[in-house]
Amino acid sequence: MTTVLAALFGALTIAGIAGVAVAARRHTPQPRPRRAPGRVSVSWSRLSRRARLLIMASLAAGVLIALATGWLVAVVVVPAALVGLPYLLAAPPANEHIARVEAMEEWTRSLAGVLGAGVGIEQALTATLRSTPPAIRGEVSTLVARLRARWDTEEALRAFADDLDDVTGDLIAANLILAARRRNRSLSGALQGVAESVAEDVAARRRVEAGRAKPRGSARLVTGISVGVLALLALTGDFVAPYATPVGQIILIVLLTLYALGLLWMRTMAQGAPLPRFLGPTARAGAR
Repeated sequence: MTTVLAALFGALTIAGIAGVAVAARRHTPQPRPRRAPGRVSVSWSRLSRRARLLIMASLAAGVLIALATGWLVAVVVVPAALVGLPYLLAAPPANEHIARVEAMEEWTRSLAGVLGAGVGIEQALTATLRSTPPAIRGEVSTLVARLRARWDTEEALRAFADDLDDVTGDLIAANLILAARRRNRSLSGALQGVAESVAEDVAARRRVEAGRAKPRGSARLVTGISVGVLALLALTGDFVAPYATPVGQIILIVLLTLYALGLLWMRTMAQGAPLPRFLGPTARAGAR
């Protein structure tokens, strides 16, 4: 009976902490953060139905394992492992960012080709809408809509840079802004140069990500082997018997926490820091 109460108390404690965290996020005004690779904002209300079911099922599995084995640490370890390991061992969303940068490069080449025909900037931006890559089609569509709504061209381009929220987008928008001010006819050549520079940057990023994928694969393999061996020993031998004691469970959770922190450290190192922007309110605030 004591084991049942302790397990239920642990489950309720975790649920209470999660509820307090969600309530704090709902009632505390948060400024809109800059999107950065690998940095995500998670709240219970924004989770998908599948993610919610996974969290509740893992918590229930931890409680059942604690009731069956007497290992109260399972109430914490099982949900943390089922929810946390896929995140820690998954590749950071760098490929999505690279795809956006590659889309900017493709769109810039298309825009340079249209401008080479001698049309104005506004007409060229509208003409490239149909051929815009899907990764940035929403931002380009918004830019064209603003131009059609009689926005000032420079203001629309600055808003476009904020929508892209990337230093590469700032570089493209800056060239377009200068050309809109001076009605420069040599913009096509400048954009071709920007596109070539961005293409080199994309190739370098892909090489870096290919190198980072190797240690991630090794970490997945080592983690899978470790989990399999520990599960086998727990079912077939007395190797894990010392961890059944209260002191042993404390030691176990400390060791598992250190292992998880190591995986988190590896993931953090592989993310990299985004380059600072030079257009938009964030850049202006940093310049003061």
